[in-house]
Amino acid sequence: MDWLQTLLWDTSSVAHIVCLYAFVITLGVLLGKIKIFGVSLGVTFVLFVGILMGHFGFTGDTEILHFIREFGLILFVFCIGLQVGPSFFSSFKKGGMTLNLLAVGIVALNIIVALSIYFILDGRIELPMLIGVLYGAVTNTPGLGAAQEALTQLSYDGPQIALGYACAYPLGVIGIIGTIIAIRVIFRIDLKKEEEALRSAEDENPHKPFMLQLEVKNESIAGHSLLEMQKHIGRTFVCSRMWKQGEILTPTRESIIEMDNRLLIICEEEDAESITALIGNPINMKWDDENEKNIINKNKSLISRRILVTQSEINGKTLGSLRFRSLYGVNITRVHRSGMDLLADANLELQVGDRVMVVGEQEAVKRVADVLGNSLKKLDHPNIATIFVGILLGIILGSIPLIIPGVPTPVKLGLAGGPLVVAILIGRFGHKFKLVTYTTQSANFMLREVGIVLFLASVGIEAGENFVNTVVSGDGLLYVGIGFLITVIPILIIGIIGRKIYKINYFTLAGLIAGSNTDPPALAYTTQIATNDAPSVGYSTVYPLTMFLRILTGQLILLLMLG
Repeated sequence: MDWLQTLLWDTSSVAHIVCLYAFVITLGVLLGKIKIFGVSLGVTFVLFVGILMGHFGFTGDTEILHFIREFGLILFVFCIGLQVGPSFFSSFKKGGMTLNLLAVGIVALNIIVALSIYFILDGRIELPMLIGVLYGAVTNTPGLGAAQEALTQLSYDGPQIALGYACAYPLGVIGIIGTIIAIRVIFRIDLKKEEEALRSAEDENPHKPFMLQLEVKNESIAGHSLLEMQKHIGRTFVCSRMWKQGEILTPTRESIIEMDNRLLIICEEEDAESITALIGNPINMKWDDENEKNIINKNKSLISRRILVTQSEINGKTLGSLRFRSLYGVNITRVHRSGMDLLADANLELQVGDRVMVVGEQEAVKRVADVLGNSLKKLDHPNIATIFVGILLGIILGSIPLIIPGVPTPVKLGLAGGPLVVAILIGRFGHKFKLVTYTTQSANFMLREVGIVLFLASVGIEAGENFVNTVVSGDGLLYVGIGFLITVIPILIIGIIGRKIYKINYFTLAGLIAGSNTDPPALAYTTQIATNDAPSVGYSTVYPLTMFLRILTGQLILLLMLG
């Protein structure tokens, strides 16, 4: 039975460590699916199973545990960065700026409440442990990893801060959801009225692609080319099709516009009135994809087709540089990206994974499909090279010491911050350097989940030895109480400001609160009570910046105050 003894207790055995991780992750994921009052802890239960196993003496070689923990964290934050990168900078535009400022307010108040309690207790709790409690209260695991990385730089040898995280996390999840409910009660919010307000706002959105059919009645543009007409009007739009003497044509930039021609225009809704005034009479018609096909069927030579961009050579090229109209006689009317329809402007840069709407003759559309790729199979394979090039660059960036005046110890982004920053930049600008950053949502989610469960299992196994003593005979209950205050106070303050001053829709506000705490259970709750995607929009708008701040602020506090 020596083999069984080795498998169970030999901490240097690879088989023992693999079996330990497999058991902890399997049991943790299964228990995480259990819902209590409709709320589950998800993969975070892996941490608690790891703590349990560590408490009973099941552990592994310290260096191996440390490697798996850090590698899991790097993989997790890098995949998050790739996912949020494309929307990171655009999330600050227009209404997104207000939401992000409120989210920054929640992050700042979390820190203010935590540090206030630290100074009020006058050293009763060590600062590193309080940071662990802070990250448990805001349910942010990557921040915990970044804080641990900062403590490693400072040669910290105190108690595992994951103990504070584990104490505060469960009530943190409950506190976030409970505060969302409390805001609804405080303002006596009627969910049906909120949904109606959202629908009205969506109908009035001036930036979504808008179709209109116009009959040319302006003599000043008659006899000129489509390109000249566009310059004269001074608005961005696409002329998809032209009705001329009973024939449906696919116009090019050189096509001559004549009186009484009918033009199908795609533009932003806010520009529709100006374009109509300068071209001529509108012909009322409701447009959608099916309606387009019906119109096209009147002329069997034309087809309308969505084509998937899968050729890496197309990545980063503008629509204008590809000259589809002049070379193939087709029009690109819209580009579908990440759930949004974008106007097919000549300066729009295509990315792998885009779906473009192409209108033209069947043979020409087929040639365009060959140019763009249109091979779903290609997208099924993740771009491993880009991922590991990014991780390499991220680790290099995270290792560079940054000297800040007044800070005795150089600050580093670390193994969490460096890969996160590089992933965001690659996700947004990688196509400019011919890096294909597209991964399917399922592939990204798989890599992300593997990373986070490896990290949580490692942290739990390492912290398990002292967990019971901390909770039973130590300050465990104090950690729970402090965590609850850190969770609830900032959300209530910002929630009231967002609702009373900025008049933010309740569903969007709920998504903002969930996103500012990077808390999937809270998002799951808000999507259950909503029949719209406003919570998800609010969540995704603030999530990139919030995750970035959560990862950097904790380690910065430790380096500033302990360095």
